[in-house]
Amino acid sequence: MNVTVDQHSGFCWGVVRTIDIAEEELEGGKLYSLGPIIHNPVEIDRLGGKGLETVTREDLPRLQGKRVLIRAHGEPPSTYELARKHEVTLIDATCPVVTKVQERIRKFRDKGYQIVIFGKKEHAEVIGLVGHTNNTAIVIKSVEEIENVDCSKKTVLFSQTTMDKQGFYRIADVLRTRIKEFEVGTFEESAIDFHAKDTICGQVSGRDKKLREYAAANDVMIFVAGRNSSNGKVLFDICKEANSRTFFVENETELERGWFEGAEKVGVSGATSTPQWLMERVKKSIESLCSGSKKDLEYSEVPALHQGRSHQ
Repeated sequence: MNVTVDQHSGFCWGVVRTIDIAEEELEGGKLYSLGPIIHNPVEIDRLGGKGLETVTREDLPRLQGKRVLIRAHGEPPSTYELARKHEVTLIDATCPVVTKVQERIRKFRDKGYQIVIFGKKEHAEVIGLVGHTNNTAIVIKSVEEIENVDCSKKTVLFSQTTMDKQGFYRIADVLRTRIKEFEVGTFEESAIDFHAKDTICGQVSGRDKKLREYAAANDVMIFVAGRNSSNGKVLFDICKEANSRTFFVENETELERGWFEGAEKVGVSGATSTPQWLMERVKKSIESLCSGSKKDLEYSEVPALHQGRSHQ
């Protein structure tokens, strides 16, 4: 059996940047992360061992004088105000792609546009984006939810950076058509005051084609990600479409030997929040499992975080 790791998977550059900032700050002692630094419990445990503690907004009043990291997802303006009020030092590791989306949203907000965001209401990035609209944005994740949008208003559509492009353009097309129906006296396209801003991260969306090809080239696929990873859910579904023998795991302990019956080629891939060392460990576990080896993989065998970043 030949087991390989998808060289186009793993941390996106925004997550790499956030982890780098966290590790650098941890050299100076205790550090707090406002929410899980990434949606991967195994990597959170690793950084926790270095002194990173996860906290919530409700904890900020008790963290006076402490250093708190803002993760890649970003935060609403109210978080910065709360931190200033309680003299908390913020280490801003917001992904630059997310920061740019926040800036563009504010510009349209100031021009009086109704702002619609294609995303998940409960996702940290979306909570931050909505905050930059003074909490007036409408969040939808399907065509069916367009009924919540007032199509008589001038409107701009943005996207959470980790959503799928097909879903975004499907919603954009329907919104454009419905807004056009409210135009009076003309059917000229130029009269429609609607803008669709594709703010999906290029590094995320660019993985679709390569992941499909990689999944189809293997007999079995193991997709490694945190169960709370939005990007992980999207990429897993893509992988599953290309290869029905695709299985989702958070770590190597969830592997089942029966998945690999008759397989000659096994691929391991992961989300933008899945560390390279974890995928390598899953690979070794598959090899041990299928060879009948009882050898356990210890954390001491985990390669350094900065190794194996061939996708960067």
